[in-house]
Amino acid sequence: MLTTRYVTGAPVWVDLGTPDMDGARAFYGALFGWEFAPGGPEVGGYGMFTRDGRTVAGGMAVPPEQGEPAWTLYFRTPDAEAAATAVRAGGGSVSLDPMRVMDLGRMALFTDPTGAGFGVWEPGRNPGLDTVGEPGALYWTELYTPDPVADLSFYDMVFGMEAHTTEAGGPGAGSILLQPAGTGVASLEDAFGAVVPLADDPSEAAGPSWTPYFAVDGLDAALAEAERGGGKVRKGPADLAGIGRCAKLTDPYGARFAVVEQTRQAR
Repeated sequence: MLTTRYVTGAPVWVDLGTPDMDGARAFYGALFGWEFAPGGPEVGGYGMFTRDGRTVAGGMAVPPEQGEPAWTLYFRTPDAEAAATAVRAGGGSVSLDPMRVMDLGRMALFTDPTGAGFGVWEPGRNPGLDTVGEPGALYWTELYTPDPVADLSFYDMVFGMEAHTTEAGGPGAGSILLQPAGTGVASLEDAFGAVVPLADDPSEAAGPSWTPYFAVDGLDAALAEAERGGGKVRKGPADLAGIGRCAKLTDPYGARFAVVEQTRQAR
């Protein structure tokens, strides 16, 4: 499961690009109890969402002509340049070349061979999110892809990610779990996400993507709050085996994400 003991290939950051930062600040503040502190001109206004003083996500305003509203997941890498080389070799593309973010670290944005976007973070002074795996924080991830075999080979090449199918009758039976290198066998405790064939979920008709799941204390209350704030429930509620009761949402500006009433505890 997600942990702040970040290793290569594990989710280490998540951020929001939105056309209305003030509106997003109000929406996610009501939904998750987040506060937002915008950065200065040296970072283009990129700021931090926090809960109880701990960073849970990043965010910035993105004009419509520069991209659609979206959440982006970042995975830890020891070398952003090497990751870019591996992405190209594996059939993916580089959307943003590796760049330094002051002394905090280096980042880059990529697209995998099937079209799902993601980023990498090579840590400097900032190792990643302050907290994960608890209410109001990143809890789980899912990759929706039309070609799981091709994508699993790609992410193995770039990060050494392992994919393991859980056994019938066990927790999360039949799921394809994503785990860091060296874990060896299917384990929800070691997994940080799952792979889902795009054809299996009509709610993901918009195309290949990585979906971040954020934990909430109560799912029904969270869904009611999201709809009050102008968001939409695009799927659910439903049980995600071994993970918790969940639902997929769209924020008022079109960014897709999910929420889960957690059953597991962070390590």
